Amino acid sequence: MDTGSHLLFGVTLAGLACLEPAVAQEPALAHAILAGTLIGSHAPDFDTLARIRGYASYVRIHRGITHSLPALFIWPIVLSLPLAALFGVWDHLISLYLWTFAAVVFHVFLDLFNVYGVQCLRPFSKKWFHLDTLCLYEPFLFGIHTVGVMLWLLVWMGSNQAHVGAMFAIIYGVSVIYIAIRFIQRFHLVKRVSFHINQKGICHLIPGLSWFHWQFVLEGKSDFYLGTIQFGKIEIQEEYKRTDYTHHDTHPIVQATLATDGVRAFLHFAQRIHVCWKEKHDGYEVQWRDVRFWHKQKLPFGVNVLLDRDMNVVSHTLGWDKKAWDPPYV
Repeated sequence: MDTGSHLLFGVTLAGLACLEPAVAQEPALAHAILAGTLIGSHAPDFDTLARIRGYASYVRIHRGITHSLPALFIWPIVLSLPLAALFGVWDHLISLYLWTFAAVVFHVFLDLFNVYGVQCLRPFSKKWFHLDTLCLYEPFLFGIHTVGVMLWLLVWMGSNQAHVGAMFAIIYGVSVIYIAIRFIQRFHLVKRVSFHINQKGICHLIPGLSWFHWQFVLEGKSDFYLGTIQFGKIEIQEEYKRTDYTHHDTHPIVQATLATDGVRAFLHFAQRIHVCWKEKHDGYEVQWRDVRFWHKQKLPFGVNVLLDRDMNVVSHTLGWDKKAWDPPYV
């Protein structure tokens, strides 16, 4: 999810920790856990530092090893030890570790439900897992957790913190129910899309900010079918040919781009690939796209490679061709 949401959930996890009597009674421990959950809720996304080395490096690393199984245990160790020393709460190190661990796990859990996905089973598998259920920013989840924090600050700050823990237990219970409802909604919509198009294949849903607006990509035998679902009404809006770029008869112009760093990084991440090329006055342009991410007859995520007439790579650009506030929100 987005950085703001992750940090907000880090704060509310610290509020949930007030269910533990020691946390409610000892300010030093409460402050240490707040620091641990706040930093831990964002720690897996420290991989954004890979952008310093270029966007291709970022695509290879983002939501990979920092979201892996070993990272779930390493991040809390890295964070809880210095925090225990800083706040002088060595007697409660295990509690501090567990709440920081909860923040890291919840971060990866939420990213798993996003369309972008995570490589959460590394090092055992490099497969991308995504449950296509939650938007990058979920107004409902953000709203109820924000209300909880405001009540904590305005009503219960400095009073009985056990009430705070109980309140956030309710909020997290509602959050889990909400995610479950969205997941069930997605499950039924996937079946409806397959039935409507009369095609058997992998179907991806892209949730919108509204509970009743979704986009879908269904991979048929030879084509990708792209469309929308609005208040239950399914409409096909685009069709793209499936691309088997590994086949021996792949066009030489497409083959000439496979060795570029941007294309290799793209293929490391992309799952539903469409590639096309066109002739330009001084050479060729090859466009690689992941059709999972589309909006209004446009495929905004991919890599463009320019070739000269001798099919030598002149330049390539990897990334998003959209505004940050434009769909799809992944």
